[in-house]
Amino acid sequence: MEGDIFSGIGNGSQLGVDGKVLQTFHKSFVQVQNLLDQNRLLINEINQNQESKLPANLTRNVGLIRELNNNVKRVVDLYGDLSTSFSKSMDASSEAESGGMTRSDGKKRVRSG
Repeated sequence: MEGDIFSGIGNGSQLGVDGKVLQTFHKSFVQVQNLLDQNRLLINEINQNQESKLPANLTRNVGLIRELNNNVKRVVDLYGDLSTSFSKSMDASSEAESGGMTRSDGKKRVRSG
């Protein structure tokens, strides 16, 4: 599954994205997938503990639910970071393609001569 993440992109040049950016995206997506896999296991254990109705198992669910919530927060953060990185790489790519440079105020400078 991990190898299929960017199979539609080819070598990355179609989007103007360099290999380092793709590696960063791939690493983040692998982290997200690992967290989601872990969450699936946590949810299964929480459900089993709930069905058992044993006090020790129900008490254990408190910690498991905290872990699950922390994992969800980490997934949200990773997706936020990915979104920011992707936007920055697309901005840099379109800037490079246009040949212009951007000033610190966000307005485009046109190269003369």
